[in-house]
Amino acid sequence: MFWEKRVQQFATAMRAKNVPVKLRFWNGSEIELGNSPRVTISTSSASGLRHLLSPSLDRLGYAYVEGELDVDGHVMDIIDVAARLSSHAHEGKKSRSVLRLARHSRKQDADDIAYHYDVSNDFYALWLDRNMVYSCGYFRNEHDSLDLAQEQKIDHILRKLRLRPGDKLLDIGCGWGALVMRAAEKFGARAVGITLSQNQCDLANERIRERGLQDRCEVRIQDYRDVGGRFDRIASVGMFEHVGLKNLRAYFDKVHHLLEPEGAALIHGITSTDPDSAETPWGGGEFIDRYVFPNGELPHISLVLKEMAAAGLEPVDMESLRRHYAMTLGYWAERFDAAGDRIRQLVDEKTYRIWRVYLAGCSYGFQQNWISVHQILVTHGQGAQAMPLTREYMYEF
Repeated sequence: MFWEKRVQQFATAMRAKNVPVKLRFWNGSEIELGNSPRVTISTSSASGLRHLLSPSLDRLGYAYVEGELDVDGHVMDIIDVAARLSSHAHEGKKSRSVLRLARHSRKQDADDIAYHYDVSNDFYALWLDRNMVYSCGYFRNEHDSLDLAQEQKIDHILRKLRLRPGDKLLDIGCGWGALVMRAAEKFGARAVGITLSQNQCDLANERIRERGLQDRCEVRIQDYRDVGGRFDRIASVGMFEHVGLKNLRAYFDKVHHLLEPEGAALIHGITSTDPDSAETPWGGGEFIDRYVFPNGELPHISLVLKEMAAAGLEPVDMESLRRHYAMTLGYWAERFDAAGDRIRQLVDEKTYRIWRVYLAGCSYGFQQNWISVHQILVTHGQGAQAMPLTREYMYEF
């Protein structure tokens, strides 16, 4: 009786919002909350109702992953409905996830990277682009394919860096090696990539050998804190999210130390849009911290710039790619759903559900400006003087 009363109260409130969802209960009864429902949420028992009656995006994601709720519908419709249910419960305010300061030791960082990236190479290959670039693409128009957008992103970075034949390039957090291979093959650089993922390292070096590039580039397992030598150019894409706020200064100090006096570095990373996170670690939500990126910490762009300056790096160009990442994640979510049957053969049901929610939810988050992503070009010493006076050189083809 208690549950029935609460459900009716909830249904009345949702009908006023015309949320296009159907609720299907364990006893076979159904309630439509809006016109032409695009999504069906099913509960296998009365206990699942507690997630619906006090919903948040994190709580609904948890209930789906743990099998307490099932959903049917297009993946982006599911996220849209979940967000609308949550906005009602929280008066339109998105929930923040303030995190503890993680230790970010070498072992902890290696464990966290292995947890996320070593699911399997075959898993990622099913929904990433052909070069397996796991970061924001660069779209010249909304009709660009994912393959094209990722290739354009890499070229955009290497052009920003003014990479020249013979330059020594370091890619910190190189993934499966697409950027170092492109740098060697198209730009004539000598490129080194570092990662903490054994799966990434093995496949990257296999691809390097297949292309006959082993005399010009390599990928190795190495913590950024242990890299030695000097480099003309440094790229770091999707890395500082894993460094931790308290280590940002040391991270940028390391970039400064590795960079030749007339060199340049391109730092690309996800940022919080909440200015309070300039002082407090902020993650992508409880769901992401629990299931996807353990100990991830997103800095506000103001903190990134502050720590860069303290390390002696001068930002000479900055670009927001927030809308580009929303589009990239939209592609990934669509491709993930399309490959659902094959993905379920590679991973267990819980892992499948985690990633389905994560990709579509992040696309929605970037669309709503809850999170952003920035590229910052930095120099030190004589580097700034060596840069062109305008940005026109970035767009010469």
